[in-house]
Amino acid sequence: MNLNDALQSRRSVRRYEDRPVLREHITALLEAAESAPSAGNLRSRRYVVITRPEMRKVIAMAAFGQSQVQSAPVLVVVCADVKRSSARYGDRGSLYAIQDADAAVMCLLLAAHDMGLGACWIGAFDDLLVREALELQDGILPVAIISLGWPSESPAAAPKRHSEEMIRWIE
Repeated sequence: MNLNDALQSRRSVRRYEDRPVLREHITALLEAAESAPSAGNLRSRRYVVITRPEMRKVIAMAAFGQSQVQSAPVLVVVCADVKRSSARYGDRGSLYAIQDADAAVMCLLLAAHDMGLGACWIGAFDDLLVREALELQDGILPVAIISLGWPSESPAAAPKRHSEEMIRWIE
């Protein structure tokens, strides 16, 4: 799949087949995520992979009951390692760590699409509940929950916006 095709055809998938995702697939996705750019090449991000149904249920509650969080066979919680980035960049380190995590999320989503997997980026969740459930260390901030699995739906594309609505040129 070429990059433009991947960008144009990727969708947020919220319904998954009841079929496991192999550990090798997950590892490949995390390797793809790690190929993302990062501030100072520090890669100030961490990943928590969840397949246990009881923990998916807990994370779904923290995600305000979003059904795809519980029903997906795999969740990947992408976290910003704020301490790692702040050690070099001071106060800006937290922003850079979040940007590092976000870049990794996009690479993971594109790699999942390329493998034929469906995924959805979930940003609506209670940070504190997720931190507690996953026993995250201080300085590790959950940024995104990615639901992941073999898709059982093919969502339509979102409506396109006009360029005048989103671009401002300064010439």
